[in-house]
Amino acid sequence: MTVRVALVGTGGIAGICHLPALRAERDRAELVAVMDVDAARAKAFATEYGVPAVHDDLDRMLAESAPDLVHICTPPSVHAQQVVACLAAGAWVWCEKPPCRSLAEYDSITAAESEGGPYAAFVFQHRFGSGAVRLRELIAAGDLGRPLVAQCVTAWYRDHEYFEVPWRGRWDTEGGGPTMGHGIHQMDLMLATLGEWSEVRAMAGRRDRRVETEDVSLAMVRFASGVMASVVNSVVSPREESYLRFDFTDASVELRHLYGYGDADWTYTPAPHVVADRAGAWPVTVRETPSSHTAQLAALLDAYERGERPSTSGDGGRQTLELVAALYKSAFTGRPVSRGEIGPDDPFYHRMHGDVPGWAPEVPR
Repeated sequence: MTVRVALVGTGGIAGICHLPALRAERDRAELVAVMDVDAARAKAFATEYGVPAVHDDLDRMLAESAPDLVHICTPPSVHAQQVVACLAAGAWVWCEKPPCRSLAEYDSITAAESEGGPYAAFVFQHRFGSGAVRLRELIAAGDLGRPLVAQCVTAWYRDHEYFEVPWRGRWDTEGGGPTMGHGIHQMDLMLATLGEWSEVRAMAGRRDRRVETEDVSLAMVRFASGVMASVVNSVVSPREESYLRFDFTDASVELRHLYGYGDADWTYTPAPHVVADRAGAWPVTVRETPSSHTAQLAALLDAYERGERPSTSGDGGRQTLELVAALYKSAFTGRPVSRGEIGPDDPFYHRMHGDVPGWAPEVPR
């Protein structure tokens, strides 16, 4: 069975990440249509990549091209609306990060899903590299001992000109700053590795960029297991790095990369009491799979063929967005936030700035 795929939004991420992933799965997936509100851009994209159908209207594309799976590569402000429309048409969805702008929007997506599909999955590709898969295997087997402490750093650099693009650095169009749009990948990998979080204490600031949102955030996260983690999200760091460190009773495991990793980017350091033969078996993988859209698409198609919920949909995707919302709430209110406390009667459920003066956009008189 060949999965009929449509791609919505023909900007950079579509050509750089989604097209290579689809080519790698050409035996199982066929790109049959593209859609963009910029008709000329959609047509140029379709011509370059040999896509048979071109649309500038989502509803018409869903009706005429009847895709089984839709890749959403549009700005965050329209994610929820477009994902729900695709689900209503019976199509599965794979949506770029951030999933949407709020927990309210996320829950509206989940409500539009059906048991057995269609489901909406979100791009959290770092979960799927062989290095992360191997680490989760070792943790599950108890080979590294108990997890104790973690560090999660997204130290990136986006200059002033980057934010001159009108939709960047705004709550209504991006949903948030680096906590939402940049560091979310590393935080998701941290959660996929360590499990459920229970409490967040955070700070955020506008240190240098001319934005509505933050340009830096820091947090302390406690996990249900008792693990404690520090989190840094920045777009003002000249030496860019994505860094994760997990300290267990028997080893420290580190990952250093920027936008994607391979097996060589992981380092295992045994505790002094661990014998060399045991430590030597830790990082071994049978076949290297770099973290990428390609790796995640393969897993998504497997789930589609089995009619199973993908791991980055439903609760599997919501826990990461809830951590982001809790981080903002803690930073803007100055108090700790517990898992599950942000519900429909909480302004942070509906907007990541929570209507806090000084952070929420001013309403014109």
